[in-house]
Amino acid sequence: MRLKALIVALAGAVSVSAFAQTPIVIKFSHVVATDTPKGQAAVRFKQLAEKATQGRVKVELYPNSQLYKDKEELEALQLGAVQMLAPSLAKFGPLGAKEFEVFDLPYIFPTKAALYAVTEGPIGKGLLHKLGSKGITGLAFWDNGFKVMSANRPLRTPADFKGLKMRIQASRVLDAQMRALGANPQVLAFSEVYQALQTGVVDGTENPPSNVYTQKMHEVQKHITMSHHGYLGYAVIVNKKFWDGLPADIRTSLEAAMRDATTFEKAIAQRDNDMAIEAIKKTGKTTIHNLTPVEQAAWRTALLPVHKEMEGRIGKDLIAAISREAVK
Repeated sequence: MRLKALIVALAGAVSVSAFAQTPIVIKFSHVVATDTPKGQAAVRFKQLAEKATQGRVKVELYPNSQLYKDKEELEALQLGAVQMLAPSLAKFGPLGAKEFEVFDLPYIFPTKAALYAVTEGPIGKGLLHKLGSKGITGLAFWDNGFKVMSANRPLRTPADFKGLKMRIQASRVLDAQMRALGANPQVLAFSEVYQALQTGVVDGTENPPSNVYTQKMHEVQKHITMSHHGYLGYAVIVNKKFWDGLPADIRTSLEAAMRDATTFEKAIAQRDNDMAIEAIKKTGKTTIHNLTPVEQAAWRTALLPVHKEMEGRIGKDLIAAISREAVK
């Protein structure tokens, strides 16, 4: 009996040793450049996760749509082809989680403080929890700031958008937003935007400045309007089956690494957007337009009806709850 017990113990030790020598691989795919806030935060998470788990986890990063484009990456995650993503919040609408399109509503977040009250509070936690039924576990919200508009003509009033083909993500809200401005929305993958702007397939687009600069969109767009009309953020997500199957101590370490990476990401998001605008100015290729209070009011008048239009899709109560947070 003692010999049998010893054999069993040794077999277990060999099994544990083999497991310890084979790191758990997390493939983390995203569609933006490494030097964006999201790209830098992904690098920080990799460093923190591998250190916290003492090498038991290896995080492989695949930026700039190296593995999957916008429309493909969520399916890849659900199938287990990758383990981690940080898609923009608009991506969850086509997946069936329409509530996430609330983040696309124009002018719904007057300040970053109002935004964080939502993403870090009960509303944000509730939204991430809804992803469980899709085979997804939501870990955190990452920030990329408020968007600007770009085109090859100045965009100072809603009338300036008339007839323009404007690239958007696949979001009913963003579609309604562009139509409210008189533009023709065109859905394109992020990786295809530069070429589409360069060749005239689309006339303009919307993005935070850091995305515009790192993707060199400013090189093929003569005008940028500092409209700050909408928000672009991300949800860091993992394949639920993979996440639930991790050893508890590994999961705890990864959660801590994600919290630290999220704090880092928020700290650099606004800085990088400010730096991007200054860098674009220095190129001399693109004129930066700041809206006057009267012009900003005209944008709001044109766009705020989109909130009412989308109540049936997103949820009237959710929109109202976020609006209440915004005025606290």
